[in-house]
Amino acid sequence: MHERLKKIRKNLRLTQEFVAKQMGMSRTTIVAIESGNRDVTAAELAAFSDLYGVPMEELIHGNVTNEGKAVMFARTFSELSDMDQAEIISLMRFKKRYKESLHA
Repeated sequence: MHERLKKIRKNLRLTQEFVAKQMGMSRTTIVAIESGNRDVTAAELAAFSDLYGVPMEELIHGNVTNEGKAVMFARTFSELSDMDQAEIISLMRFKKRYKESLHA
């Protein structure tokens, strides 16, 4: 699990310092967790899940579900400006039309 926590943090481009501050921990604690030298409590796991926007199941087992992807997308999407949201919607429509044209 420690490797998944580290990988997700890096994929989100969050620093250990940022995560530590958000979690109310020291950076040393985050380093210990990510290196497998410290176990994660249930409360900490829930906090990582909230911070990273991924289901706890994914953190524990590495199962990335469509639901988990949708939740992460929705959280991130809602934080964008209206203009950025419109751009992403246009890109999604374009990608859908493009895929359909490949199968036509």
